[in-house]
Amino acid sequence: MTELQRLRAEHAPALLAFEQANRAYFAASVPDRTDAYFADFDARHGELLAGQAAGRDHLHLIIGGNGEVLGRVNLIDVEDGSAELGFRVAQTAAGRGLATSAVRQVLVLAADTYGLRALRAAAAVDNTGSRTVLQRTGFLPVGETVLDGRPAISYARDLPIGRQRPAGA
Repeated sequence: MTELQRLRAEHAPALLAFEQANRAYFAASVPDRTDAYFADFDARHGELLAGQAAGRDHLHLIIGGNGEVLGRVNLIDVEDGSAELGFRVAQTAAGRGLATSAVRQVLVLAADTYGLRALRAAAAVDNTGSRTVLQRTGFLPVGETVLDGRPAISYARDLPIGRQRPAGA
């Protein structure tokens, strides 16, 4: 059983372990975390929490049944009702629909809790997994871009405004 949790200070050790264990796997499809990221992880984690507290970012972890971090789904650079979506899932959890499920959960949070109206994302052309997640969750390709020197596709997705909740919900 997995659970989506908003990033908290106590997640730091499990998040660091997740990033270290999956560094080479992630670097094959997304820009690599630098050595400085790992050396200064505690400071970086504090900066992430400060950005979240200020409302600039909404950061989430996919937590496994044993408390391990299986993935991340983040909304960053929140401004004027929009944000950029980013996500990554551990190699051991890839291909099971975990990213798609977590992104769907974050889409609901983005609209209903964070008041966002639109999201943008990008995925390298050769990152089939991320492109599939984006397409399955309603993102539409809107152009071409470059990520870490690699050709990529830009995506966008509008979010529902003022969704009506059923009585008693």
